Amino acid sequence: MWKVTTIAVIASLGLSACANRAPGLRSFFSEAGAVVDGGGQFGAATNNNLGIQTGDKSYTIQLARRFADEVPSTINFEFNKSTLDEASRATLRNQAEWIKQFPEVSFRVYGHTDAVGSNAYNKRLGLRRAKTAVNYLIGQGIDRSRLEAVVSFGETQPLIATNARERQNRRTVTEVSGFVGRHPTVLDGKYAAIIQREYVASAKPVSTVTTSKTEE
Repeated sequence: MWKVTTIAVIASLGLSACANRAPGLRSFFSEAGAVVDGGGQFGAATNNNLGIQTGDKSYTIQLARRFADEVPSTINFEFNKSTLDEASRATLRNQAEWIKQFPEVSFRVYGHTDAVGSNAYNKRLGLRRAKTAVNYLIGQGIDRSRLEAVVSFGETQPLIATNARERQNRRTVTEVSGFVGRHPTVLDGKYAAIIQREYVASAKPVSTVTTSKTEE
């Protein structure tokens, strides 16, 4: 009898340990795609796992991190407005220049609002802001097909937790979302060519040599 009880206790401890395992350890013992699985969609883990195995997902993550490090991904808006000020236009121009370097990559723009107003109104306002950002990027020469979707989160994802007016919450965020479908460079598995082009061929060393004219 004591053996059965002991086994039951050990099993329960094991289950408890699994349930309380830290996120990092949980991802270590899970399938490859689980680490980037946001949940909420049936089959998402399988799709992410496939992306990890083929390399597409890891490249997307790397590019997303690089984009966030090298370019401001967020622009802000005045209260109850979806028009761009000069600072926002300058940020979007920077984004467009970066996006032009990677014709293989698609992007998604998310719209957000502060908590003033109804949920339904803020959902529409966030969408207008996202569309404004997308249209400006298109005006800078970005193909509309590369801007994969326009999504509005409304007031549901604030940066600052407040019910008052808050400029930081009134924003759009541009993110790398994946690779453009049917692009020959990606389908041929020539991602190294992208790295060669962007990190090596496009490098322009700054010359420190100065010249001056001398009188004869």
